[in-house]
Amino acid sequence: MSRLNLKKNASFKPTASAGGLLVFCWLIIFAAAAAAAEMPPLAETVARLQQIYERTEDFQASFVQETTVKSIRKTEVEEGVVYFKNPRQMLWDYQKPKAKKLIINAQKAWLYLPQDKTVYTQDADRIFKSEALIRFLSGLGKLTEDFTIRYAAPAATDRKGHYLLQLYPREKGASYAYLQMTLDKNSFQILEVSFDDVMGNTTRLKFSAIKMNAGLSAKMFQFQPPSGTSIFKMP
Repeated sequence: MSRLNLKKNASFKPTASAGGLLVFCWLIIFAAAAAAAEMPPLAETVARLQQIYERTEDFQASFVQETTVKSIRKTEVEEGVVYFKNPRQMLWDYQKPKAKKLIINAQKAWLYLPQDKTVYTQDADRIFKSEALIRFLSGLGKLTEDFTIRYAAPAATDRKGHYLLQLYPREKGASYAYLQMTLDKNSFQILEVSFDDVMGNTTRLKFSAIKMNAGLSAKMFQFQPPSGTSIFKMP
């Protein structure tokens, strides 16, 4: 049986690169610990988020929507402006690359495609009952009643220190496993929402130029189809 050459092994000395790697690892561990120490308790973060949107009469924001279709590996990017007015009123005004509008009020929802001269309608109750996030943004939902919430893992913040939450729907038959939400670390406003649907397609919404309580008119959330528009009722 061969013997371990203790003298040979004893002559080993850490190289400069090995020492640098050790320091780097310690810096990563220290930074992660410091970030964790600065994170507010989850219950406090959720309460702040709920409070802000309950006290908001209306808001508007520019948005970029990225939808990636898994089966064909293609990403479609759309841009526009979204408007919300509590309770139960919203307008998604898509401007690029094609114009379209999604208007929802307490009674009805319209999806208007001007280039096709077509509008699809649906009772608003069906949307508010099935979409927990829309209920929340419209001043109706309670986050802790509709979702199980936790900080994202392994990283609970993004590069800018904004908070990352994962929201798991309590309702059965939801069209997604969970939502990932980015909150501004100072204002607690929603900066980004993303989710994967049951087919594996990914939707990501990024918000900017957010304006709260601008006094939006209720007329914005009414819609009268232009003459010559074909109207279809969604099931």
